[in-house]
Amino acid sequence: MKLAYSSNAYMRFPLEEAIRHIADLGYTGIELMADIPHLWPEDVTPGDLERVRRLLEDRGLAISNVNAFMMNKIGDPRQKYWHPSWIEPDLAYRRIRTEHTKRALRMAAALGATHITTEPGGPIAGEHERESAMQTFVEELKPVLEVAETERVKLLVEPEPGLLIETKAQWDDLRRRIDSPWLGLNYDIGHMYCVSEPLGETIRALAPQIDHVHIEDIAATRVHHHLVPGDGAIDFREPLGALRDVAYAGWVTVELYPFVDDPDTAGRRARDHLLSLIQ
Repeated sequence: MKLAYSSNAYMRFPLEEAIRHIADLGYTGIELMADIPHLWPEDVTPGDLERVRRLLEDRGLAISNVNAFMMNKIGDPRQKYWHPSWIEPDLAYRRIRTEHTKRALRMAAALGATHITTEPGGPIAGEHERESAMQTFVEELKPVLEVAETERVKLLVEPEPGLLIETKAQWDDLRRRIDSPWLGLNYDIGHMYCVSEPLGETIRALAPQIDHVHIEDIAATRVHHHLVPGDGAIDFREPLGALRDVAYAGWVTVELYPFVDDPDTAGRRARDHLLSLIQ
């Protein structure tokens, strides 16, 4: 189990500064944001990627994951992170998400990253639309997974409250529809807590499919708002113990994008709290 910090806490910093700050906090991994102001795949050049590789090497940071979930660049007024989603009614608008994800896969391969994360199908209007939304999601994923296979980079879906895939059962449904070794799971501890999934139980059940873990705290209300680990209601001994039990050897990435005003303090406090539980 290795601890990383997501660069999406540093959305007010250029990537070079985010790398320096995260390394100075003592993290050994960084989740790179495939979005502005860091690495929007459509805009980056081979020279940009080479500079990032050198910076990471100089600072002793490994890439825990490439986050292709957020799309601040598009600036959708409905919700800047989720849209455009995989299930937009407008096919042309939906293609922005699919093409972005393909570019993120290629960028991740160029950087030597092993996987990227994406949003889990977007919000749906009501349960009666779930089946058609799921069918659309599956059909959009298929050609993207072909790129994942070509680039040898896994595409990880991240279940999230309020979107098409929220729960273990919904993830299981998606996996039954797509049998691809290039589709994996980003298990977000806070998200699973929000939807009242038993953390230890689901981690043990999903262990073979978990390729990356996000960690943040959530209030006792289970409202989806990321808090610094230790400030909310999650007892992290349960999920961290389950990860140890299943011999999870991947990255656990702290994700604190609401803390853009002071990402250093948030990241330092998160690291100190989690290390006290891991060590």
